[in-house]
Amino acid sequence: MAAPLLEVKDLHAGYGRAEVLTGLSFELARGQVVTVIGPNGAGKSTTLNALMGLLPARGRILFDGQDLADTTLEERVMLGLALVPEKRELFGTMPVEDNLVLGGFRPMKLRMPDWRAQLDRVYELFPRLKERRAQLAGTLSGGERQMLAVGRALMSQPKLLMLDEPSLGLAPLVVREIFHIIERLREQGVSILLVEQNARAALQVADYGYVLETGEISMQGPAQQLSGDPRVIETYLGAARGRTD
Repeated sequence: MAAPLLEVKDLHAGYGRAEVLTGLSFELARGQVVTVIGPNGAGKSTTLNALMGLLPARGRILFDGQDLADTTLEERVMLGLALVPEKRELFGTMPVEDNLVLGGFRPMKLRMPDWRAQLDRVYELFPRLKERRAQLAGTLSGGERQMLAVGRALMSQPKLLMLDEPSLGLAPLVVREIFHIIERLREQGVSILLVEQNARAALQVADYGYVLETGEISMQGPAQQLSGDPRVIETYLGAARGRTD
C-alpha cells in the first residue's frame, strides 16, 4: 500500500497561549480530495496555516515522505504545498496574468520544462480569467478573485492544493461553479485538502471527510458515508440536503 501524501500526527497549534488544535491526526492519499468540515472556531483554518508553516506547531507533519519539522514557509512551497487562503491575498494593482505568472515561481526556480504551458491549462480551466487577463485583479468580482487565487496556486504545479473556505462570501451560483472546478481538478488527479463550512457541497466533491470540533477530530469516514450519517445531517446539513448542481 502506498504511503500517504500527507500524514499529520498529534498536531498542536494556536495563537499565543491559546491552543486551538489539541492533538490533530489525519492523512491524505495521493490524488485524493479530503475535506475537513466543522463549525466556526473549530480550528479548520488553523490546521491549514500550521501545515503551511504560517503558525508554530508541535507534532509530526510528513509530506511526500519528508518531515516538515523546522522547514520554512518558502521551503514548504518549494516542496509542493500550495495554500489558497480564505482572504485570497491577490495583488490587486497588478493585472490578472501577472498574478498568475507570479504563482509560477516554484516551477521557474526548479527549472521545470514548459512551466509556461501551465498558464494555458489555468486559462482552459478558467476561461473568464483569460478574458480578463489584462484587467487589474482588484477590479474583479468576488467569484473571479477566487478563481484567480486558485489559478495562481495551480501555477506552482503543487503536489497538494489546500483550499481554505473557497465558497466564503460568494453567491450560490458562483459557489456551484467553484465546486464544479474542484470536481474537475479531482478528475485530473490533483490532490486537494479542502477546508469548508459548506459541509454539503464539500462532502459531494470529496473522497474522504473529517469532522473537526474544538481542535480534535470527532468523526471521519468516506465522504458519502459521512453525508448520510444522522449526526452530520442534524448538525451540518440540516434540511437542505439537495445537490449543489
